Amino acid sequence: MGEALLQEPVYEIDASGVHYQQLNQDIHELLDSGISNILVKNVAGQRFIGCGIKGSPHLTLAGVPGNNLGSYMDGMHIEVLGNCQDGIGNTMNSGTIVVHGHAGDIVGYAMRGGVIYVRGDVGYRSGIHMKAYQNKFPVIVVGGRAGNFLGEYMAGGVIIILGLNLREELSAVGDYLGTGMHGGAIYVRGQVEKHRLAKEVIVSELDDKDRDLLDEYVGSFCSTFAVKIDYKNDTWTKLVPGSSRPYGALYNHK
Repeated sequence: MGEALLQEPVYEIDASGVHYQQLNQDIHELLDSGISNILVKNVAGQRFIGCGIKGSPHLTLAGVPGNNLGSYMDGMHIEVLGNCQDGIGNTMNSGTIVVHGHAGDIVGYAMRGGVIYVRGDVGYRSGIHMKAYQNKFPVIVVGGRAGNFLGEYMAGGVIIILGLNLREELSAVGDYLGTGMHGGAIYVRGQVEKHRLAKEVIVSELDDKDRDLLDEYVGSFCSTFAVKIDYKNDTWTKLVPGSSRPYGALYNHK
């Protein structure tokens, strides 16, 4: 799945058989003591790893972390040398999460800032309720495909779907794309069939600002995972909301 580029010194923790509360307590105590580079081995579903941590430590996880990895975190760098479960980056404020495998559902739920890079696929409702907040700008870059309801109720930030190594019968995105979307932008490498689009989104032409943004984040993705993509010459579909209040008429009293 890839190897972390760890900086020395690295403090190692063996998570085998360790309850998630104890593991998180151990990580917090190490960080509080001044250790800033931790490798956790044999992670097996422990939840809330990295939750609420501030500053810029580097946490590498070998195994499969459980739900809500990096939730509410503010500045840390988390690298997962495998797959992870649901809700990574839940309401994160800043920092980076790098996943060398696949991620589950609701990636970046209510994310307000920072960047999430997933080398493989993500599940349903990724980017739901994403929002830019003050000077924060959230970004999700997915190397594979995304499930249904991508960008649901999205209010800000950017989602980029690359659709790498897809089987011929698969689309880079599922159905109901951008349902309730009222801010931000979604970029999909390649064409997107019309029937997959929610009625709240419209297809827009790329401009120079869009190309600069793709150059920054797709370029960073390629560097992070050591892959080559001819993204500058590829076709892209840009989706933006058709309205900042897609359901305004539904709730207005007449």
